[in-house]
Amino acid sequence: MSIVKINVLTVPAEQREVLERRFASRAGAVEGSDGFEWFELLRPVEGTDQYLVYTRWRSEEDFQNWMNGSMKAAHQGAAGGEGGERPKPAASGSTLWSFEVVQQAAPPA
Repeated sequence: MSIVKINVLTVPAEQREVLERRFASRAGAVEGSDGFEWFELLRPVEGTDQYLVYTRWRSEEDFQNWMNGSMKAAHQGAAGGEGGERPKPAASGSTLWSFEVVQQAAPPA
């Protein structure tokens, strides 16, 4: 079965729009990766300042290949400020959670 990676991003209120805009501008960056199955950016509704970045992968190896390949290159090449400086991160903290899918369900087709 698949694996799920959830990146928990602590985002101050004044950085929410910045974070969402950056994710919108990266549309398509992960979708073509081998083993990629799903992506969602989840905005907190109440009681927390943490966004969840949900991705599902065919295997841990596929996730690691993406992390060490195209994702790493995209983050290293994210220059955009004056003098080619990288923009300040929108999140003030990050934690990666890992899960194996042991059961799943979907509505009938």
